[in-house]
Amino acid sequence: MQPLQLLNNVQKARLLHSLLINEIPGFLGYLNELAETVLNDKERLKADWKDQLFSVDFWFGLAEEVQRVMAKYPKELYKSSAVFADQLFDGYTAIFTAHALTQYVANSRNTDPKFKPAVDLLFN
Repeated sequence: MQPLQLLNNVQKARLLHSLLINEIPGFLGYLNELAETVLNDKERLKADWKDQLFSVDFWFGLAEEVQRVMAKYPKELYKSSAVFADQLFDGYTAIFTAHALTQYVANSRNTDPKFKPAVDLLFN
């Protein structure tokens, strides 16, 4: 295995999924909720979106892409660390998914106490 600082987002997500697979269904549920919330609350988000690194429309596009992936690979995301990592943590989609992952643990939605330190280690 490579040193942690040399791992990319896909490799980190694959490792997280492999180590703590029992937490993945809860996270994917939260990810879906977040994407729904973003897309159902566009007007408020547009009004509040100030001084961000990218546009609010880009954020909406990422939420739509997450929904597309979750609809296309519903079972595979749960079962396969490769599909989970390759589809949700590659390219720009990783911005939305990594944000959701950090919010998931920050809001104490995880049930496995090892999940938060693992996310902190890998994605912070």
